[in-house]
Amino acid sequence: MPGNAKVVKSDLTPASLEASFKGQDAIISLVGNSGFAGQKALIDAAVAAGVKRFIPSEFGSNTESSAVLQRVPIFKAKRDIIEYAQTKENSGLSWTGFITGPIFDLVRAFLGMSHSIGYLLTYVKCLRTGFLNFNIAEKKAKIWDGGDVPFSTTNLSTIGDALVALLSNPKLVEESANKYVFVESFTITQNEVLKTLEKVSDAKWTVEPVDAEARRTEALEKLGKGDFSGVGTLIQAVILSKEGLSDLRPVGLWNDKLGLRKENLEEEVKKVL
Repeated sequence: MPGNAKVVKSDLTPASLEASFKGQDAIISLVGNSGFAGQKALIDAAVAAGVKRFIPSEFGSNTESSAVLQRVPIFKAKRDIIEYAQTKENSGLSWTGFITGPIFDLVRAFLGMSHSIGYLLTYVKCLRTGFLNFNIAEKKAKIWDGGDVPFSTTNLSTIGDALVALLSNPKLVEESANKYVFVESFTITQNEVLKTLEKVSDAKWTVEPVDAEARRTEALEKLGKGDFSGVGTLIQAVILSKEGLSDLRPVGLWNDKLGLRKENLEEEVKKVL
């Protein structure tokens, strides 16, 4: 943490939150899944404190998409916060939802503590922990629906760069008001990642084909029995299935507007390895 960063502890009461937010232009929420609903209190406090912009804890799959929400119903908790923020637009508070796809290079808990508990722990760790279905230690890969489906993914540092770039530019702040912003480090396929892993590790990997719809059916059956381990599988299916719901390019990327650097898959794989 930078030496000039100010740390404020709060008991999360309305008065404490309002005092913490006083004098701030923007609030970036990084709460984990158990704290999604609690963001309504953050929004209320932001309005009371005169904050101009609230950025909720998104940083993942495209929750603006009704198809994504249908396939991963638990994402409705994120959409609920956006809808609540929309009710405050006439109070002087605007919002921006950052959609990034899965976090490609993450090793630690996402941005401190976000998504660090429960089923989302594996979601954000991605390549290193195997969420993208690559077992680095054993050099094994599970390839979903043929492996040629593109999905957008973003490095953790790139998300930080995107947030800073947007909030530092008054024109972009205005343009992003009450909108979703889509960014990526690159849009790739599983087969491209596999090819790169084999090149960098100088080894042939063992490949197991996976039928996404079959895995999704199994996950729904688990959820029907109260087994929430199936949620991670539903998220994987959104990212890797032939439906292509995680390719963010068609909805319009903000990379160029934000001045984000071009990133190279092979370089990033080397860093992870």
